[in-house]
Amino acid sequence: MTSAAGRMSISIRRATPGDRDVLVAFNRDMAAESEDKGLDRPTLERGVEHLFEHPEEGYYLVAETGPGEIVGAMLLTFEWSDWRNGRFWWIQSVFVRRQWRRRRVYTQLHAYVRERARRDADACGLRLYVEKGNSGAQATYRALGMHETHYQLWEEDFT
Repeated sequence: MTSAAGRMSISIRRATPGDRDVLVAFNRDMAAESEDKGLDRPTLERGVEHLFEHPEEGYYLVAETGPGEIVGAMLLTFEWSDWRNGRFWWIQSVFVRRQWRRRRVYTQLHAYVRERARRDADACGLRLYVEKGNSGAQATYRALGMHETHYQLWEEDFT
């Protein structure tokens, strides 16, 4: 199906365990592309499976052009903010197949999440992090109404 703008219609749904292999592949491709980093497949498989077993920690959404034709995905996790007495919805592990970029796949995923977050009485906002040099993604996020915060992200990686 195509829309009036000539784009394929996209449907968004919550991922199921049957989507595991696609999600693992997307995560590996995203890490290689955005950070030039290889991910250990067994560790990544267990990490994706963990979310299906513990949905309170987060869940994946997938964008499809037809049954089983997944063209994009994102992970949602949640963080309680005591300052706001609310929950931030964190957008993570975003990936859109190269041939589907610039065709509003991410825009539709983002709109889907924003709509649901706005209906959640506990939601206080959306957050994500992006590689410093990924100006294309930053422009997309800015166009969708997000803005850069004054925070820096720091970590201590135990792996």
